[in-house]
Amino acid sequence: MRLLFLGDMVGRTGRTVVWEKLPGLIEEYGFDFVAVNGENAAGGFGITEEIYLKTIDAGADVVTTGNHVWDQREALSFCERQDRFIRPANFPDGAPGRGSGIYVARNGARVLVTNIMGRIFMSPDLDDPFMTVEKALAACPLGEQADAVVIDFHAEATSEKQCFGHFVDGRASLVVGTHTHIPTADYQILNGGTAYISDAGMCGDYDSSLGMDKEEPINRFVSKIPKGRFEAATGPATLCGVAVEISDRTGLAETIQPLRIGPRLEESLPVF
Repeated sequence: MRLLFLGDMVGRTGRTVVWEKLPGLIEEYGFDFVAVNGENAAGGFGITEEIYLKTIDAGADVVTTGNHVWDQREALSFCERQDRFIRPANFPDGAPGRGSGIYVARNGARVLVTNIMGRIFMSPDLDDPFMTVEKALAACPLGEQADAVVIDFHAEATSEKQCFGHFVDGRASLVVGTHTHIPTADYQILNGGTAYISDAGMCGDYDSSLGMDKEEPINRFVSKIPKGRFEAATGPATLCGVAVEISDRTGLAETIQPLRIGPRLEESLPVF
């Protein structure tokens, strides 16, 4: 099966490029399953139900999130009725919504998607991500209840991301890092067959600071005195993510390739 994961949508320009490009990508490359991180889609902070629904309508099979999941307060309610919306699984017991789900891909495969947040330099400090993923994989093992397993590991530290990838190697189809908004060059297939990248990058304006208009972040670094709010940059967006080919026999990865489309970064298209 062919899977596409798109990194954090940031603001109007980021979500719009996803809505515009995703239907054509699915048709051109025959993606069986698409996951999109949407936690920065509403002005850079959180996601609304309307944005979520438009992303699903564009072809996403699931929308993952991260530390900004509750920034738009309506997410606390719509997460209960939208089963393709996922928040980090390591929130304490009793948190609204779901941290994992199993979905049927276009080719009929059963895909387990789980969203887990790291702890190093992250806020809020959630439950242990390693034990959380252990429980998720035990409940729905690859090759038994799931034909593919996709993990969005939303974290800051690359060391934590790499250790997490090695921890689940051979038990997941893809571990994809999100949160830092910069696409990394370490896309690879680990020894046990799990596709891995430290960060998929963002879908947003790269003439920015992580998708935010750059003037206020620069001001805060220089003066240490806020002058205003962070606002999402509004220039032309670059679409970033990874395309993965997964064995129908083992559920492990056969290829992982970067996908970048837009004006700021070197373009990269998958070749299957």
